[in-house]
Amino acid sequence: MLYYLFTWLHNAFDFPGAGVFQYISFRAAMALLTSLFISMIIGKRLIHFLKAKQVGESIRDLGLDGQQLKQGTPTMGGLIILSAILVPSLLFAKLHNIYIIVILTSTVWLGFIGFLDDYIKVFKKDKRGLAGKFKIMGQIGLGLIVGLTMYFSKEIVIREKISQQAYVPSTEIFNVEANMDRVPLFSKNLVKSTKTTIPFFKNNDFDYSIFISWLGKGYAKWTFLAFIPIIIFIIIAVSNGANLTDGLDGLATGVSAIAGVTLGVLAYVSSNFIFANYLNIMYIPNSGELVIYVSAFVGACIGFLWYNSYPAQVFMGDTGSLALGGIIAVFAIMIRKEIMIPIFCGIFLVENLSVVLQVSYFKYTRKKSGIGRRIFKMSPLHHHYQMSGFHESKIVMRFLIVGIFLAVLTIVTLKLR
Repeated sequence: MLYYLFTWLHNAFDFPGAGVFQYISFRAAMALLTSLFISMIIGKRLIHFLKAKQVGESIRDLGLDGQQLKQGTPTMGGLIILSAILVPSLLFAKLHNIYIIVILTSTVWLGFIGFLDDYIKVFKKDKRGLAGKFKIMGQIGLGLIVGLTMYFSKEIVIREKISQQAYVPSTEIFNVEANMDRVPLFSKNLVKSTKTTIPFFKNNDFDYSIFISWLGKGYAKWTFLAFIPIIIFIIIAVSNGANLTDGLDGLATGVSAIAGVTLGVLAYVSSNFIFANYLNIMYIPNSGELVIYVSAFVGACIGFLWYNSYPAQVFMGDTGSLALGGIIAVFAIMIRKEIMIPIFCGIFLVENLSVVLQVSYFKYTRKKSGIGRRIFKMSPLHHHYQMSGFHESKIVMRFLIVGIFLAVLTIVTLKLR
């Protein structure tokens, strides 16, 4: 909203300083600062409110060290995160931008699903919360919205890379310098595409249409049959991965902040012609506005970490964890870096896998021998380390260090191929 106000002031009255709102870097910085301010100010007030209403977490006794000390800690703190993301995004982003519309819709959608789950647990006193099938249905619904929008919207396009060997007249390309005729350039034509980026490979574009190539001539028009289910799977997997990771003070928040910084870098270089050209990656016009959103996202996570770090004064609940994972998934999909999710969201991945392996192995051994056996002392993985005697804060810090390593590795893959 402020973007439109200051743009009008700049164009109509040449208002001093108003033109600075045209720069993504300035608006991203303002979104970050605003989200930090909102999360820290609103956070304190909301914690007091939740305590007054006795909206506390009910903790199951799993025999973990320090677990019972968390009994009664206010939950539904995800409302702090959502507020600190949405308000700065509405203030500083271009609200008519299709990427902003999709990511804001995703934020509200998953936040609402998580809120329903927390509301049932806290106010209805039903520890089961929202039935799992309804959560999955909600995630599938969002996947359909995102997938169909990505596939059919005329505003979501890319510019195709032009071969290095082909001679291309200067009128057909957006050249940066006259002497750059030997590097990959981009056609000026905007095209719909189901391509994405794969790491570690040169000329690293991968087209989902390959999955239905067996249909024969004209198969490309049916690509949505493969594209949309993949989008749905990614959203469900990452959203639930963040939800499983939210078991230690500051863990899911810190991992999400690191992932957000990584996505911000990837979004910026993908939306900037010069960087996309230099790095030989996909150029996605108009996606730069996502940098403003992800700046608010990172600020919200860091601001929430002020209260969520050990010992936590508030838990995010499913209101926050489902939204954080879903936001990361949708964001990566829109900048066509979703295949990199297993790298920069490696913590979410191993937490997910630890649960799947634990449950599968337990069922398998019980069927074979009548006695179920476990791979880990407890799953998700962070509880295994707790049961092994590591202090909660040490586990969180080491997981975050691994997360930073994976984030750097992800960015390095832009040139490591």
